[in-house]
Amino acid sequence: MITLIDLEKKINSELTTKIKKSEIKHNQLYLNTDSEDIIDICLFIKSNKDTKFRQLIDITVVDYPENVQRFKVVYLFLSHEFNQRIILSYLINENEVVPSLTSIFPAANWMEREVFDMYGVKFKDHPDLRRILTDYEFEGHPLRKDFPLTGHTEVRYSEEQKKVIKEKVKLEQNYRNFDYESPWEGTKYIKEQTEKNNDKKN
Repeated sequence: MITLIDLEKKINSELTTKIKKSEIKHNQLYLNTDSEDIIDICLFIKSNKDTKFRQLIDITVVDYPENVQRFKVVYLFLSHEFNQRIILSYLINENEVVPSLTSIFPAANWMEREVFDMYGVKFKDHPDLRRILTDYEFEGHPLRKDFPLTGHTEVRYSEEQKKVIKEKVKLEQNYRNFDYESPWEGTKYIKEQTEKNNDKKN
């Protein structure tokens, strides 16, 4: 069985110009690359007899809105045969289109759709790139750091129209006022009642 150290050496020797950085931590191999090299790297780690990373576990994104290269795209691969994991990542600009892995890992289809839906990252040559978790008319991408926590629209049942309607989010004023008191100390009316009881006892 090939060790992680041997695996790192093997990948770096075979893919010299395509790997920007590699390190072993948490008993996993971390690789940094560029988006244009992702296809070549995935083909190698899946088909090479010394790697056999034949399962794509997940695709996710980290949002750094203050950076020029705003998104970090992260892929998690598993080799069942060697019981090893690779975490492959690269940085991209906000509107950059990246290669799809659906031709190599069919499981990437729904994963890439989720990344597109939640972060707005687009994948070139994806067979069906559309929203998967939100509605078709949904505005924005919910996991971006600049997306408002309340969202842009809300859905409710209208008694007047006798149907479910969409409307812009309206924050009631009482949701904006906080007393900042600890719930463990009790609410105001409980405190007042406790003080009255103590006064009666004294």
